[in-house]
Amino acid sequence: MNAPSPTLQPAVAAQDDRLRICFPFSGDSIGGSHISVRGLMEHLDPALYRPVVVTEVPGGMIANFFAGHEQMDDPGAQRLFVPGEAFTARKFARTLTGVLPRARFLRRNRIDIVHVNDGRSSANWALAARLAGAKLIWHHRGDPGALGLRLLAPALAHRVLAVSSFALPPAGLWSARKRASVVHSPFDTTLEVDRSKAREALIRELGVPHDTLLLGYFGAFVPRKRPLLFVDMIARMGEISPRPVMGLMFGQARVPAMDIALRKRIAATGVEDRVKLMGYRTPGPFWIAACDRLVVPAVGEPFGRTLVEAMLVGTPIVAARSGGNVEALEGGIGLLVEPDDAGALARACIEGSDADAMALRAQVNARARFSEAAHCAQVSAIYKALRP
Repeated sequence: MNAPSPTLQPAVAAQDDRLRICFPFSGDSIGGSHISVRGLMEHLDPALYRPVVVTEVPGGMIANFFAGHEQMDDPGAQRLFVPGEAFTARKFARTLTGVLPRARFLRRNRIDIVHVNDGRSSANWALAARLAGAKLIWHHRGDPGALGLRLLAPALAHRVLAVSSFALPPAGLWSARKRASVVHSPFDTTLEVDRSKAREALIRELGVPHDTLLLGYFGAFVPRKRPLLFVDMIARMGEISPRPVMGLMFGQARVPAMDIALRKRIAATGVEDRVKLMGYRTPGPFWIAACDRLVVPAVGEPFGRTLVEAMLVGTPIVAARSGGNVEALEGGIGLLVEPDDAGALARACIEGSDADAMALRAQVNARARFSEAAHCAQVSAIYKALRP
């Protein structure tokens, strides 16, 4: 059981007229939404806003990630989410048991806005926010066909923020589309990495020749991101590349079945010497900069962080023409190929004769479009519009 969450003393609360924004998070693993929220919080005007992070696991990874920011414990946390667990009546019932404790928590702490950033947090906190009289911002970073976005957001969300046009709620009679707007995720646009030094470090670690073409996959090993297709691409590269090739997979499988499937595919295609599982590494931009190409085979990806990070550090990009990839690379600042085509990905990795010039244009573009300050200005305007 979590310890009771701290609350403001009445005298202190009465003197603090800043807008109180609650950022609840479920589970205890770090992803792009946490990085985006921390960037937002660090740019909010402290004279106007009081952000509070709510975590299910006191002292866990998320709590440590937001160290230095005000935090409280989730009063409705029951049991950690199990990756891959089916959505069942029992699971839904567990969610409902937390509604009233969370609503009381929001009222007690005089929360003005609940800003949810992932599907499970939306399910856990949306109804509680409404019952507490708080405004609800549903920040959608996933598939536009997601059940919660289609069924719950139209009834409960005051505003929906989507990370790309692709991720906007589908239009229809029962839809939150009219209350939705696109707000691209924020990035540190001052980011700089010496690509030659990063590449040299990676070459030394791998022990491969300097002319090896280093192709990077970055992200969780989940079906949408197509890790198996990346392996198939490396196999095709062996047939057509004039240079030695290494496929470097930075990330981890979220469920054991995918890890097993990935290792089987590597063995079945005979690329054990050309595909290396690198694990999860930080800082990610350093390793992206070390690669000669970022390869994004993902299909239906709303808006990948690694894609923009590659733009910022100057790594050329080859991506599937799908989802938010198209929006991020609009204007010819990356190579787009047909989805689920290992051969097309392989050819694009070799044929990009103007890859460096394209990467330079992408870098300029990303610095103009995706700054944390611009993101904060957009979100702050929405907070101001929703202020009670």
